[in-house]
Amino acid sequence: MTASLWTSDELVKATRGTLHGPAFEITDLVIDSRKVTPGCLFVALPGERVDGHDYVGTALQSGAAAALVSRVPNGLNGDAPLLLVEDVLAGLWDIAKAARARSSATVLAVTGSVGKTGTKDSLAAALSVFGSVHASAGNLNNHIGAPLSLSRLPRDAEYAVLELGMNHIGEISDLTRLVRPDLAIITNVEETHIGHFRDLEQIAEAKSEIFEGLEKDNGLAVLNRDNAHFYFCADKAEATGARIVSFGRSEDADVRLIGAECGSDGSNIVVRVDGRQLVYRIDGIGMHWAFNSVGVLACIHALGLDLNKASRAIRDVTAKAGRGRQEEIAFGEDGLLLIDESYNASPASVTAALEVLSMTKPKGQGRRIAILGDMLELGERSDFLHLDLLAKVCASADLVFTVGPMMDRMGRNLPPMLSGGHGATADEIVSQVIDTLGEGDVVLVKGSLGMAMAPIVGAIRDIANSNQMTPPSAAYGG
Repeated sequence: MTASLWTSDELVKATRGTLHGPAFEITDLVIDSRKVTPGCLFVALPGERVDGHDYVGTALQSGAAAALVSRVPNGLNGDAPLLLVEDVLAGLWDIAKAARARSSATVLAVTGSVGKTGTKDSLAAALSVFGSVHASAGNLNNHIGAPLSLSRLPRDAEYAVLELGMNHIGEISDLTRLVRPDLAIITNVEETHIGHFRDLEQIAEAKSEIFEGLEKDNGLAVLNRDNAHFYFCADKAEATGARIVSFGRSEDADVRLIGAECGSDGSNIVVRVDGRQLVYRIDGIGMHWAFNSVGVLACIHALGLDLNKASRAIRDVTAKAGRGRQEEIAFGEDGLLLIDESYNASPASVTAALEVLSMTKPKGQGRRIAILGDMLELGERSDFLHLDLLAKVCASADLVFTVGPMMDRMGRNLPPMLSGGHGATADEIVSQVIDTLGEGDVVLVKGSLGMAMAPIVGAIRDIANSNQMTPPSAAYGG
């Protein structure tokens, strides 16, 4: 039987709510009625398009132990198990506060322009050899996801790794004061979401809010020594009395990257810490994975834990769907290799994805194909940042498809032999992409979440299930 996460008495006390119906115990919290598990608490959040209260009955029928609500929904039995609060989101935050207050876990908070989720997953793997670990699921890192992740913190966890994200000033400040981390890491400061900010320094300021939640004079701050905003972030951390541990290629880094041999099946990495060398291997593909692993080991070093054990534990952490996962697709004798980067895109992450594409060798007569959607939220620099990718795209791909107006501008400057086609939306170009693919191709799909690149990924996966698909002769052209 799954251990109880919260009792109804504890939740009533945490939220100052009112119990409706019988007492209950829960094993999890969910905000999506389609993801209800037996014994969970369904958090009926109101939204712009849908109201969770409309799905309480469905959630209870699917096995939810109770629901967190601000009103009793119509059509429920009189004894339906409910926790009534004035505001559901505020109630979720109250549960998160209670979870943090009762926990003796060492809490690590992760933020950065890129690499947050991979770093979080690797940290969870590294810490697992030292004790029980709770980590944010997926990228639950905003004003809903972060308190949800914290509310799920088991009472006996020894470590917690929580991802904190933002796209406006002040957002991380609220989240870190909720999480109250013992250690906070900023993976990097890049131009992601720069359309919402004055400049890069303001992004650094927003990321540095993460230090506001550290206990005064007793926190740990892990920073990228190679980043242009290292000193800015370090000043913010030092203002809280935090001890700084740095990582990177710089000779001044506490955990220094000496070398990395990156290939299509992973990376061999050498770091130097306290005058000693550590050699390890990871299965994550690309220099960005190698570099992020050094940041992970810097966190382990800051906590005074065994780096050898941690380096072995992170070996098999790899990219997830939408974030660089590589999938072999059955197609003829040589198949296809899909690099699924469809979840999001920024100048730094597109550059990293193109580097992975360039190092991945196609089979037979296959080609490297890049399908690139717009990078959103870049503001007035959007046009420049898209055009700035041109040289990298030309050096990495044999054929390029573009989606969206900004990538169209870049695509119009490609040499004709590299231009595969363009669509205003992903749906417009799916059939053209599929008709062009050939055996042995390596296919990168990359774009911001708002560009909805998933239909292209889904269509490529469906090739394996199609009996009609045959390799086009174009795949074997000169």
